[in-house]
Amino acid sequence: MLRQQDVGHRVVVRRIVGVTGDRTLFTDALGELVDLTETDLTIATDKGTVRVPLREVHRAKRVPPARRPHAAAVIALELAADEAWPAPVRSRLGGWILRAADNWTGRANSALAVGDPDRPLDAAIDAVIKWYADRGQQPLVNTPMPLAAPVSAALDERGWTTRPLTLVQTVALAPLVTAPTPGDLPPVDLADSPGDDWYAMVAEHKGTLPGAALSILNGVPEKVFAHVRDADGELLAVARGAVTGPDRWLGVSLLQTAPAARRRGLGQHVMRGLARWAAQRGAARAYLQVEERNTAAVALYGRLGFSTHHTYLTRQGRV
Repeated sequence: MLRQQDVGHRVVVRRIVGVTGDRTLFTDALGELVDLTETDLTIATDKGTVRVPLREVHRAKRVPPARRPHAAAVIALELAADEAWPAPVRSRLGGWILRAADNWTGRANSALAVGDPDRPLDAAIDAVIKWYADRGQQPLVNTPMPLAAPVSAALDERGWTTRPLTLVQTVALAPLVTAPTPGDLPPVDLADSPGDDWYAMVAEHKGTLPGAALSILNGVPEKVFAHVRDADGELLAVARGAVTGPDRWLGVSLLQTAPAARRRGLGQHVMRGLARWAAQRGAARAYLQVEERNTAAVALYGRLGFSTHHTYLTRQGRV
């Protein structure tokens, strides 16, 4: 049987659909597992979304992705994501990018291991360790998979640990742009800069925002900050969008809803607002990064049509 860790991955489910005489009849569903509850599972297939009661599941398992993206596509998306989340302290190691931002978020404080580091792999790892040691930080390396599998294997040999797997998920914007807006939800206000309450909501999730965080959030030419407020002006939901890269990707980050306002469709509402903003700027696809273990968020994004493009591991060395 499938587990919460399988949400966001490609699965095959054999479903019991009836009995004829002494024969049990089955049908198979293949697609991405987007939700798993105590009673049902939901799969996004090529023909649409299918909900299957668990009592009808005969057998289910995770299967390999339909196809792996080309290395060039992984690199291009990782570079667009780096541009959308610009660490204020940066250096180059051949094609690798070394990043530091007062330890605010792993993305902005890790070496992005894409391309050729312009030296043997062991020497590149040594250079990463020294660069972060000179700044008093723990060395981290972001390894997009399977592209950076050799780097990850080399770090295994050195005893580096692994943070939870992150899914890099993508979706076409067109269905979000054309989706109807529910009439019972407050409007999505898209602002060039965040309000104080926007920062406060993000800080509840991400911790105190140092100066480097403000630099990251505001350091992109084409960015927008989504606010949804109730009739009394109380903030209900926030998110940040940024359009970057030659392929004009919309990067979605920090999508959050106030606890008292959850399960009202506000996350999808905000995403539609960001999609329309980005489409006006020439974007056709969006991406986001979510930890595999955050099954509630993975399920939400699955309902919006997101699927996993590739994954990455953040590898952590000793100080």
